[in-house]
Amino acid sequence: MLDFTTINRTIDLPQNLNFNVGFEPTRLDDQKYAINKTTGEPIAIVGSGFRCATHSDFFDGVWTQIIENMDPEDVDGAEVRFKSGRNGGFGMMDVQFPSINTTIQTDTGHETSIRQRIIALHGVDGKTSNVSLFGNIDMFCLNGQVSGEHAKIRRKNTSGFSLTNFISELRRAKNDFYLESERLKVFAGTSLKTFNVQQLLEDMIPSVQKSKKMYELYEHEAAVRGHNKFSLMSAFTNYASHTLGNGFELRNTSNRAETEAVTMMGRENEVNKWMSDDRFLLAA
Repeated sequence: MLDFTTINRTIDLPQNLNFNVGFEPTRLDDQKYAINKTTGEPIAIVGSGFRCATHSDFFDGVWTQIIENMDPEDVDGAEVRFKSGRNGGFGMMDVQFPSINTTIQTDTGHETSIRQRIIALHGVDGKTSNVSLFGNIDMFCLNGQVSGEHAKIRRKNTSGFSLTNFISELRRAKNDFYLESERLKVFAGTSLKTFNVQQLLEDMIPSVQKSKKMYELYEHEAAVRGHNKFSLMSAFTNYASHTLGNGFELRNTSNRAETEAVTMMGRENEVNKWMSDDRFLLAA
């Protein structure tokens, strides 16, 4: 057993998320400006009753609960990454646990390692509910997957948010990860060689262009992993994890740096819906 004191009890928040939030009046009684007090720049216009914790308070609170409610040997070596958007109004903490992992082998013999992952989302601009998501990360090509709707914990966006539900989920997250891994192993052994994957994607994805690109991405994944349901899932998660080289490149707009994190999180939620769709679950 590792000594608990060996775990890093603090996280380094990027400078663009590490600021206090202030408020200034607008010319409308029911609205006010949310201000980055470090730069003095406005973040957004919010309702007059809006309150929020800082990114630092929220993410520090999440990390504290992680190190206090997970086994020390599981937290040791955890990798913490941050993304931001909307001029600092949106923040995301992505934590990966190399010690909690398993191997998925497809019907072609291809192997990939997956590890447990926790995502925490926070907003100070009134546009993001405080949310924690549990899932896994595919280390073969670093595709992320958010688990099902049951794994979401939403909290009111105030400085007094409760972590009770988060703690409950956190304590069973490792077990849930391994249960989800068993489902993925079933996907890996489910052949789609004689199944009309192209038609499935056309049925599930309203956009003709998007469904066509997704089929091309599935074919690319299947060339490596085999024609199975895990490859189809990998195509989905590739779309949600990468912005280059998969046919789903983001437009190179002037504000791309501010919108990319939010867009990609939206893709992860989109993939979560596809993977919960009965048409996908029954495909074989």
